[in-house]
Amino acid sequence: METNALKKFAPAARTLLIDQVTAKLDLVLDPASAARREAPKAVQELEAAIKRTSKRQIIEQVAYTWFNRFTALRFMDVNGYNQVRVVSPAEGQTRPELLSEAMAGNLPDGAPATIQTLLDGRTPSNDPQGEAYRLLLVHACNGWHKHMPFLFEKIDDYTELLMPEDLLSQSSILAELRKVMTEDACRDVEIIGWLYQFYISEKKDQVFAGLKKNQKITAENIPAATQLFTPHWIVRYLVENSLGRLWLLNNPHSGLAAKMDYYIAPEEPETDFLKITKPEEIRICDPAAGSGHMLTYAFDLLYAIYEEQGYDATEIPALILRHNLTGVEIDDRAGALAAFALAMKAAGKLGRRRFLRMEAKPDICVLQDVAFTEAEMQDVAAVVGKDLFTDELRETLLQFEQAKNFGSLIVPKLRDPAETLRVVEAWDFGGDLLLKEVQERVIAVLRMAEALSPKYHVVVANPPYMGGKGMNDVLSEMLKAEYSNSKYDLFAAFIERCQALNMGKAFSALVTMESWMFISRYEKFRTSFFDRSAIQSMVHMPYLGKGGTSMGINFGTTAFVAEKSRKENYPGNYQCIRYYECDERGVPNSFPMENERTSATTTADFESLPGTPVVYWCSGQVKALFTETPAVSEFSETREGLTTGSNDLFLREWHEVSFGKAGIGITSTEEASATDYRWFPYVKGGEYRRWSGNFEHFVNWYDDGQELRKFADPKTGRIRSHNYNGDYGFRGGFTWSGMSSGSFSVRHVPEGFMFDAKGPMGFPTGTSTTADLTAFLNSRVADHLLKMLAPTMDFKLGHVLNLPLVSDFGPSVSQTADQLADWVKSDWDAYETSWDFTTLPLLSPEHRGESLADSYATLRTHWQSMTDEMQALEEENNRIFIDAYGLQDELTPEVPIEEITLTCNPAYRYGVKGTEEDREIRLRADTMAEFLSYAVGCMFGRYSLDAPGLILANQGERLEDYLARIPDPSFMPDEDNVIPVLDGDWFSDDITERFRLFLRVTFGEAHFRENLRYIEEALGKDIRKYFTKDFYADHVKRYKKRPIYWMFSSPKGTFNALIYMHRYRADTVSILLNDYLRAFIIKLEGERKRLEQLSDDPDATQGERTKAQKDAAKVAAQITELSDWERDVIFPLAQQKIEIDLDDGVKANYPKFGSALKKVTGLS
Repeated sequence: METNALKKFAPAARTLLIDQVTAKLDLVLDPASAARREAPKAVQELEAAIKRTSKRQIIEQVAYTWFNRFTALRFMDVNGYNQVRVVSPAEGQTRPELLSEAMAGNLPDGAPATIQTLLDGRTPSNDPQGEAYRLLLVHACNGWHKHMPFLFEKIDDYTELLMPEDLLSQSSILAELRKVMTEDACRDVEIIGWLYQFYISEKKDQVFAGLKKNQKITAENIPAATQLFTPHWIVRYLVENSLGRLWLLNNPHSGLAAKMDYYIAPEEPETDFLKITKPEEIRICDPAAGSGHMLTYAFDLLYAIYEEQGYDATEIPALILRHNLTGVEIDDRAGALAAFALAMKAAGKLGRRRFLRMEAKPDICVLQDVAFTEAEMQDVAAVVGKDLFTDELRETLLQFEQAKNFGSLIVPKLRDPAETLRVVEAWDFGGDLLLKEVQERVIAVLRMAEALSPKYHVVVANPPYMGGKGMNDVLSEMLKAEYSNSKYDLFAAFIERCQALNMGKAFSALVTMESWMFISRYEKFRTSFFDRSAIQSMVHMPYLGKGGTSMGINFGTTAFVAEKSRKENYPGNYQCIRYYECDERGVPNSFPMENERTSATTTADFESLPGTPVVYWCSGQVKALFTETPAVSEFSETREGLTTGSNDLFLREWHEVSFGKAGIGITSTEEASATDYRWFPYVKGGEYRRWSGNFEHFVNWYDDGQELRKFADPKTGRIRSHNYNGDYGFRGGFTWSGMSSGSFSVRHVPEGFMFDAKGPMGFPTGTSTTADLTAFLNSRVADHLLKMLAPTMDFKLGHVLNLPLVSDFGPSVSQTADQLADWVKSDWDAYETSWDFTTLPLLSPEHRGESLADSYATLRTHWQSMTDEMQALEEENNRIFIDAYGLQDELTPEVPIEEITLTCNPAYRYGVKGTEEDREIRLRADTMAEFLSYAVGCMFGRYSLDAPGLILANQGERLEDYLARIPDPSFMPDEDNVIPVLDGDWFSDDITERFRLFLRVTFGEAHFRENLRYIEEALGKDIRKYFTKDFYADHVKRYKKRPIYWMFSSPKGTFNALIYMHRYRADTVSILLNDYLRAFIIKLEGERKRLEQLSDDPDATQGERTKAQKDAAKVAAQITELSDWERDVIFPLAQQKIEIDLDDGVKANYPKFGSALKKVTGLS
């Protein structure tokens, strides 16, 4: 079905209806309103309802009530179920046919006489046709009450008072409705479900926006948050392979299979199955019915079954509704639409007249919150007697107080609610109205309990998806108590519940998130699931990070059918369907899908793997490896890393703090405790990178981490940090990123590091070495095996420890691993974002040529050579392990160039989407930007051309400290730690002039212009423009939003100046103010005078005078900007003499300067 028009219409309709109902509500509640005189009872009910809930809820309720009715009436108009079209005009007309007939004197039977008097003018009205039509509409709705009370409640209350006013104009809700609910669109009642999902889409967006603010999802908002319409092909797959399968097992000669395009027949004849003798026996339930999509297709299939068995066509719809289908839902709106959809299925088979005579009604149980006081419970006990009022009945009556919250997850304690219901319904309390009302509530509970009792042959559902983060506290606690194995998400709890709703050997057919198949926290759930069920078939729809899925969400999903019986050797049919194997609507291009993952897999196959992951594509050779080969755990031990409790307090990017306070190369916790160092290297996962690198963080572990160890939640007093590394802190080993969007990647970590929960570590044991283990773990084999244990790329300790490890490879493997780690470490250290950076490779003797172009060409050749050699070594490493594991039929040793994790490899650095030429252009530009960044570091004294590594990198250091280390520098750093960055030659020592000097010093005067031109061509702009427009953004990005050079910048960027935070002093802002900002304003004043004189110069041309006039005005505006900034921002800051402490980090220090500094997102 084409849904774009519906998607646009429904939210707009909701907004329009809410606006109109709100206006009507204000009118009705006015103290002098006509409604108070003409319908006082309805107004009283309205006021009571508002008091009981809220005005907002009443408006929402009335708006969706009319939306549901309008869409239902339009559907029935188009399909001929209304004798006279109610909301649609007759052919060639513009007014609704119902109104046109009334205007012609043909009033419906029993219609109010007021309609005629309005239309003939006897009853005065400003809008006689509008008023008459609204009365006709109410009469039409009431006419459907007997046949569909679930949607057309008798209207004699405030719902009628609040009906929207405008129903007849060309811009009315009905006019817009008719445009999207075309005759073609209304061929299938599926349109009702789509409209409902789109109607609540804005509410869903609001709920998820609240989630980002840590607002839990209340019971009222669960429907909006979890409604997700199921594509029709998935509905067919689920129903055909559960209901259809059940029928065909019992009737192997049936012709039903020919009508089921998504049915997967068993490979072998089956004898052990649930027996049925006739269609009336089949009980089907959708415990999360929504708008009824599963049930309506089940109706179609059941109709074919009855028809095949020779039943009278006029009796089949009633039989289906009476015997076969039950829906359970928490949302009144959705429940009403599900019942309507089933009713329309019946009407479509019977025609209008027979449908109106049919007494059977859809069995849709909309759960309601029902509570009893203790006194009421005593009344119930007294009436039913001790024999019937058991503990189970008492508990059941109390179970539905949170029915809207818990939904079908409620498991009634009463074993036979039907028998109890029969007895309670027979009570006769005569005139005792209070007991009568209690009886009605008891009956309501027992009917809900009956719907939720285990009696079904088929349970089919698209259950709600909601993780623990979104659950309200009451729901979360219930899941922990009742669904301990599946408490992490509602969909998983529903899988468990659907099993329980079924009788033995019955089928559960669900579409859910894929996470239960793989994630380690669902291991107990999987074990429990397979103890009680066997998957008959599964369609797995993974999300690949692009292209979406058939369900229309960016998460992997799976549709499956499971039989409630333990069959560990039953070969289920498994297939995988990815976005590129579907058409634009998400429908598979062929079915069943045949690809490399198609398989027949048993429960025993899954149970042979650690953690029982549902990796149906796992080969026999891989299964054998897991069962017959020693695991990594026999050669190493792993530890989950530290959780600080507050990364803002205890973690820093390494460049943020004084380097002299960092303990580099510490080998044990005892050694660390004996020092005065505050900061220590810290492994914390990071981007995809193999062999080495990602050394970016420091952790505050001063005094053995006492401050961190004692860090407690201020509200609860509970210690928030945990996993302190213990004796494993500072030991060498290997690490990996816990979460990855690509292949698994392991890195060698030398001694001296603490490690984080997102960067767990492994430590060799016995005779094994880090090199041996990283060689295996970075191989294609380990990646392939890990994707069996952790297909969602969430790599836990157990996943790594359970990998099978063939250990006898000889010394070449460890030598290869060491060489690869050395290469990646040298590449990591070639950039100033490494604390082991010494000098720019472009300036190193082995790459330096006469010109910058020569140097870059030599360096680029070196980079390519290193990349090629590394690729060859990695492929050799892969070949060794593939051969050793016997996986030649599944794997090849080739490593794509983009997986050679060197920053100097443009395919890795930028990806391979563009052309090779594009990547080379970017690499040259970035290398020149790195040259400029290094030059700025030399300008501030952080680096020196005359000594390797960091020079000034501690708080408060001055030029004197630099000169103490470099007495005779070839390039002198800035003296006062303020470097202007201006669009023009205003200062002789601004950043552009300083860089020109730096370029002359590094590459000489002879090639200066050639080198400058080379840089500007690479950057695509001149040097000054790069420094004023791009440098700071590049710097912030390079330093992960924790810049070490801070840009003071006026509101419109007229004045900019950089300072180096490690050299900051309390008088730095005063220096900037007096020596630069005020000096610049004086220079601008002089320029303005010059321009004003030129604009009045009679010797100048008219064009020169006009330009001078415009330029003078521009400079005047700049002076105003800077004078205001000086007065309001810089001067007050200079007076404050702000102190900073580098230990607090950039995030704490940068905002102290407010609007004086250029804004960096995430720092304010």
